[in-house]
Amino acid sequence: MQLRIRISHRPVRRALAEPVQTEPDALPVLEEGSGRRPERPRTALSGSSRVALGILATRLTGLARERAIAYFFGNSAVAGAFRAAFRIPNLLSNLFGEGVLSAAFVTVYAKLRAKGENQEAEHLAAAVFGVLACLCSILVLIGIAATPLLVDAIAPGFQGSVRTLTIHLVRILFPGAGALVMSAWCLGVLNSHRRFLLSYSAPIAMNATMIAALVLLGSHSSSQRLVIYLAWASVIGSVLTFLVQLPSVLRLLPAFRPLIDFKSENVRIVIRNFGPVFVSRGVVQISAYVDQIIASFLGAVAVSTLGYAQIIAVLPVSLFSMSVSAAELPALSSAIGSPEEVAALLRNRLSSGLRRIAFFIVPSAVAFLVLGDVLAAGLYQSGRFNYASAVYVWAVLAGSAIGLLATSLGRLYSSAFYALLDTKTPLRFAIIRVILTTALGVVFALYLPHWLGIGEKWGVAGLTASAGIAGWLEFALLRHALAGRIGRTGIPAGFAMKLWATALVAAFVGYAVKLVLGVGRPELLAVLVIPLYGAIYFGGTALLGIAESQSTLTSIARRMRWLQSSR
Repeated sequence: MQLRIRISHRPVRRALAEPVQTEPDALPVLEEGSGRRPERPRTALSGSSRVALGILATRLTGLARERAIAYFFGNSAVAGAFRAAFRIPNLLSNLFGEGVLSAAFVTVYAKLRAKGENQEAEHLAAAVFGVLACLCSILVLIGIAATPLLVDAIAPGFQGSVRTLTIHLVRILFPGAGALVMSAWCLGVLNSHRRFLLSYSAPIAMNATMIAALVLLGSHSSSQRLVIYLAWASVIGSVLTFLVQLPSVLRLLPAFRPLIDFKSENVRIVIRNFGPVFVSRGVVQISAYVDQIIASFLGAVAVSTLGYAQIIAVLPVSLFSMSVSAAELPALSSAIGSPEEVAALLRNRLSSGLRRIAFFIVPSAVAFLVLGDVLAAGLYQSGRFNYASAVYVWAVLAGSAIGLLATSLGRLYSSAFYALLDTKTPLRFAIIRVILTTALGVVFALYLPHWLGIGEKWGVAGLTASAGIAGWLEFALLRHALAGRIGRTGIPAGFAMKLWATALVAAFVGYAVKLVLGVGRPELLAVLVIPLYGAIYFGGTALLGIAESQSTLTSIARRMRWLQSSR
């Protein structure tokens, strides 16, 4: 594929020109003779459901990958080195990837498609691809050269052989991070065309590659050698994640040719939006990096534990918050009409999305708090990972439970600001959150354990608790600021109380079952307790008249019938 530099001299059509009113979920009707095939009608699964299904498949294979990592490395210094190394180059993919690129690129691209400006939209996609390809190549080379400095910055507590191993792993992993950024470009294009399932299930390729490397090479390799093989498998899997999406993207962009064009106004809008979104959308990742820096002073095992806990903690956010936010962003960005009409649309979609997110996130937070050891042991306890390590992960999950709901709801509020092409407001609040997270994290992790007279290793739980407190402040600021733009939004207090009460009752029953059965068979215990917990929560909320529970159960039954009839 040849990269060419082209300066566009055609008239610029602004993305915010006076539009023709369309439905937010409707796809633009293509003009006859445009050379493009019309979008296929979507049936059976909504956009958020397709996102959730893709994420679920990816996360399940990711959990299988993590269980394999736990089996071969346990909660050891080698595991800690891999966690730190894996996170350092992923700074590139996290901050330039899916969330940031979607918020900066999809908002403009979807607006162009909603107005029927398909040629300009394709030009924008090609230009963004060219800029990303050049930028990623430069950053990967810089990252490889500056790896020792990056390791000292992200894991300053690492010394000796652990630091040396981490440096070696980072240099292997950096090219894979570049491939994941380009994969995020594919995701942005596919999402704008409502092709959600492929884009969110593509990372299965990376998980499968890493699992295969562990299974095939783990039995006859030392831990230090095996972790290097695992790093190379991650790079191969990252490239595959990009390649499995590329054919579908090229079918949607039949005239695609990579180019660099800084003259296009739409490209300039994306670039202007990118900087603020880079910080505000990546605040969760930035906070996670701050957590790792602080955790490194508690030792490599603390870093490993934090990584195991974050894999579990991110699952409900990905499944429920990300799926709703990702599906809503193109629709919100396509909202056109008078300011009053746009505000009304945003209020309606936000109210519905907030309720859906809360319905699933509340029981997730309660499960982390009350049943975290059941989750951690059921997922990880095998080989070198024992029950004591599961309890350690539980403490970190309990801290994550504090801010899980705030972080999840805040993501949707940020999407609303991005749809309004306002990236500065979320940026200001994101900076406040990072500063507060850092200050509280240092106190909670490094000083609070000494004040309480407990072991310093438990300070890692203070990291996730501090991030949760900061997340609530950011959420409150986002909600207040958006109310001034489109009117009041939020979750009714009665609705929230019903969710929390039902989840706590279900957790109490699950905890009692755990006490009766004991923890001797972690997989069996998890298979019994977690479904019981979910059944009580769904049943209780349905009896209380929660529409989301009833609609979810009805939707599952309808889709099961559809799957059976489609065979």
